[in-house]
Amino acid sequence: MAVDIAIDLGTSNTRMYMSGKGKFVDEPSVVTINLDNDDIVAVGSEAYSMIGRTSARLSSIEPIAAGVISDFYLVENMIRAQLGKANLSRVVKPRVVACIPGEITDVEKRAVVNSVLSIGVRSVSLIEAAKAAAIGAGIDIRSPHGRLVLDMGGGTTDIAVISLGDISASRSLKVGGNNFDEEIIKYVRRKYNLIIGRVTAAKAKLEIGSVIKPEEDKIYVVKGRNTVTGLPQAVELHGEELYEILAETAMTVAAQIRDVLEEAPPELVGDIYRDGITLTGGGVLLNGFDKLIEQTAKLAAHIADSPMDCVINGCGASLKYIGQAEIDENGAVNPLSMPY
Repeated sequence: MAVDIAIDLGTSNTRMYMSGKGKFVDEPSVVTINLDNDDIVAVGSEAYSMIGRTSARLSSIEPIAAGVISDFYLVENMIRAQLGKANLSRVVKPRVVACIPGEITDVEKRAVVNSVLSIGVRSVSLIEAAKAAAIGAGIDIRSPHGRLVLDMGGGTTDIAVISLGDISASRSLKVGGNNFDEEIIKYVRRKYNLIIGRVTAAKAKLEIGSVIKPEEDKIYVVKGRNTVTGLPQAVELHGEELYEILAETAMTVAAQIRDVLEEAPPELVGDIYRDGITLTGGGVLLNGFDKLIEQTAKLAAHIADSPMDCVINGCGASLKYIGQAEIDENGAVNPLSMPY
């Protein structure tokens, strides 16, 4: 029986989907290596739990930065380890659909293709994140009706107007949920002389973070090392102070929606005015993000069901397009690239 697999190599998480089975991998895109001999020690959740806790001999590395592969060797081994959970027969060579950010270079595309081909698959087709997110959100992207989608992952945000299976206007920003974490880390160090890790910053973001002025000032205690004394210290963070730094990053994303709409054909903009914008990706779950988009873009903003899974579910649903015609009888474009 033929097996097809979809892979979303996200900055924060790697997700995999198998035809007939659904999603079978959803783990952090992290690899821990032994620096003495470059051996892989741990992958995924196990490696993520080691971030900031390893000895000098070990290093936990995130080999995908802003949606782009930064370490080919580590990504290849990460894919191979995660794919092992599919329990495929050695004689089975699956066809693969891999997700990519909307605006990457041919060299960066080739890095994704080569990383997947290196594990011994039959072929690799690519799909842009915005298309996959739209499909996963239940949108019929092959209809002539224009739809606007914003997908915010860990390292990138893709904004696109989609119609007839293709992208009419888009922006791909190297800004994502991880940028909120980095802003919290910098703020805590600047104001409190306290060094905290990204895991701690991410927890604070989820607990008290907001991109609109919070109605209630929540408090979250962060623990780290004082830069002056070098000793452990705990500090109370307030939701109101995080709002001031997180809103600025969110506004950077929201401002790009206007530029995308200005490039889109008027007929499609009319469709979007009626339907609003669909929000996907883990980053859009930050408190108040949908309201900020509505205020800035003057459009209704709808967070998709299971927004964190929209891209991988869309990649999985797009497996049916493998081998189909590039353009169908209705003029709709195949959302996949020609297979490599």
